[in-house]
This record gives sequence, structure tokens and C-alpha cells, in this order.
Amino acid sequence: MRRERAALVGLIAGRARRLDAERSLDELAGLAEAAGAEVVLRVMQERPKPDPSTFLGAGKIATLAASAAETDVDVVVFDNELTPAQLRQIEEQVGRKIIDRTQLILDIFARRARTREGKLQVELAQLKYLLPRLVGAGTALSRLGGGIGTRGPGETKLETDRRRIRTRIHAVSDDIEQVRRRRAQLRERRQKASVPTVALVGYTNAGKTTLFNVLTRAEAEASDALFVTLDPLIRQVRLPDRRELLISDTVGFIDRLPHALVAAFRATLEEVTGADLILHVTDASAPDRDRQMAAVRQVLEEVGAIDVPLIEVYNKCDVITADERRRLQEREPGALCISALQREGIAELVDTLVSRLALDVSRLTLTFDPGNPGDREEIARLYRHARVLVHETRDGQVSIVADVPRRLIGQLAPAKM
Repeated sequence: MRRERAALVGLIAGRARRLDAERSLDELAGLAEAAGAEVVLRVMQERPKPDPSTFLGAGKIATLAASAAETDVDVVVFDNELTPAQLRQIEEQVGRKIIDRTQLILDIFARRARTREGKLQVELAQLKYLLPRLVGAGTALSRLGGGIGTRGPGETKLETDRRRIRTRIHAVSDDIEQVRRRRAQLRERRQKASVPTVALVGYTNAGKTTLFNVLTRAEAEASDALFVTLDPLIRQVRLPDRRELLISDTVGFIDRLPHALVAAFRATLEEVTGADLILHVTDASAPDRDRQMAAVRQVLEEVGAIDVPLIEVYNKCDVITADERRRLQEREPGALCISALQREGIAELVDTLVSRLALDVSRLTLTFDPGNPGDREEIARLYRHARVLVHETRDGQVSIVADVPRRLIGQLAPAKM
């Protein structure tokens, strides 16, 4: 099957730097390739601000149309979000399919979604993006309406399409709300079981899933591609001191992640807000590392997770120089430098996890009756979730000294302490 031939269009507006715009266009090329396209043309325009009608201006649009015809382009991808009016105007003048950055990201998410939950969240984002862009697209959307019983008195085709999309948005939103409630119940159950949760977050392709596999000995799909992980994965990890924790791998973030997607994936991203600790995984070798880190923090703020305790983890440190490592550690002394692929720095990362999670404990002496089934369950739970320092049996009673997580303390009977 022939791959679509794509042209990429970027704009250097106002005080934006050419280098930043070129890096953003490089990222757009990665997105286009992830969507199955072959990039055959790149166009960059410099102007004080976007043209309200054609984004680039009449002259540059005419040049783009000629270049697209010459290179046999199928689709033109803009590195910005276009207004509905701009989309229509550009499509008329260029004579090619026009999509913007948001639409491209939504397309990749739709390709990567595997579970019903992931598909619902992507569909909701796509419908919200589509709704204001229906004007003039009646023929393309004819599958949505038409036929007996689909129109009200005097209702136009466009109104029918809008009504059907709004109805579908409402239905999908209800389904996602059920998903959100189910996730909340599972989180509450985990908290009652006192299992600490660590969430991995990071820019797409920073190596989160590779690190997840190393920590959990799992085999989640890891790939040098964008947005491979859409549905959150949660696995159990046993620490060296025999305690257990849960690690969740979440969707990769990206600069200018569409708001519709952030809203649609809120049910998934709540795994991050409910975590005890966040590991922010950053590609140490990325030339625009700071921009990527800022994009992740922005999404964390948007979903209400900015106050969750966080450890900065620089991944792919095996491909940077010793000088770059030193500069990273001088700039952020608490950060860790690892290579998930080469298994470098993993032991230090696990030690850091243990010490950070151990801060929230109290040392208690507890007494149990080993003949009581309930007490035996409590002892087993202590061994799973607390750090047992002393275990003694005297006069038919078991005495345990342990560092107990604070949220587990409230579930222990006062008589045991």
C-alpha cells in the first residue's frame, strides 16, 4: 500500500527563534511518520503573526500549492492549530488535503488505541475537534445523517450532523465517566490495601515503558515511536526490603498536547494525581530537553498533579558525555541519571524509591495472637506493606517491631499497638 506523501509547514512568528521552529518541525516529521506518511517537502514561513485567512499569506500559499503539485503531495500538515476558516481557505487554494498538528496527533492516538477505554477517549477528543469544523464539510460527513427519520422539520444537513455529533459526544462522555468511576474505585481499594503507587510520566519516547519493563520485569510494548503507550499499565513491584508497590506507565506527553485530548484522557491521567510519587522520565540526550520538561509540567498542572512528590529521572544517560552528565547533576542535584536500556543506575533508582516512600512511615510495636486467623492476615499484610525489623514469639503471642506506612496505621486495631 502506497504511503501518503506529506508536506510539512511551519511558521516563525513574532519573537520565535528559527532553531525552535525547526526542532518543532522535526518533531512534526516524527509525528507524520508515526501516522504512516512519508515526508517529501518542508516549508517554513517567517512573518510577524499568522495571516487570519490563509495562515501563511496569499503569496506563500500560492508557492506552497505549486510545490505540493510538483512533489505530488497528498496531504499538507501545519505545525499549528488552524481555525475552521483557515482550513477551508487553504484547502481551496492548495487543492490538497490539509490537516493541522492537533488533527495529526488525534490520528496517531486513534491508530494506537487498543482497549475500549482508549478508543472511547480518542473518539471523544476527535468529536470535540470536529464539531466546530463542520461548516462546509457537509458532503464529507454525509454518512452521519440522511434518510427517513433523521431530520426535523426544516432542519438542514449541517444541523443534523451537529446534532448527531453532540448526541455521540454525550454518549461517549457518559461511558468515560463510568470508566473514571471504576478507576476511582480501584484506586480507593489500592489505598485501603496500603500499597504505595508510583506513576511514570514523561515526554513521548523518553523511555518510560522501557524503564517500566525493567522495574516490573514486564514485557509491555516499548518502541522508538511516538505514543506507543495509550492505556495505563499497572504492575506490582517487590522492593529489596520485601515491601510491595505499584508502578503505572501512562500516556506520553507532547508539546501543545491538544486540550481535547487532555480532557478526554483525564480518567487515565487521574492515575498520576492519585499516585504517592511521580517519576518524571526525561530523555537526557534530547536537544530540546528543557522544552520537553516544560511541556510535561504543564500537563501535570492541567490535570492537578503538580503537588504530587516528584523525582526527576534523566534517561538515556549512556549516550551523553561525562561533561553533560556533570552539568545535569549540578543543575538538579536531586535528579537521577540512568539508562533503562543498559540497566545503568537502576539500583540507585530503586534505593531512592525505597527511601522516599519510607519517609511516610512510623515505627510501631504490635502484638498478635497467631491462633487468630484475622491476626495471621494482619501479620502477612505487615510483611507485604511494612518493613519488619523484629519478629519475636513469647508466651503464645507474636511481637513485631515494624516501620509502618502512615495510611496503614489507621487500619490497625488500637489493641494491637
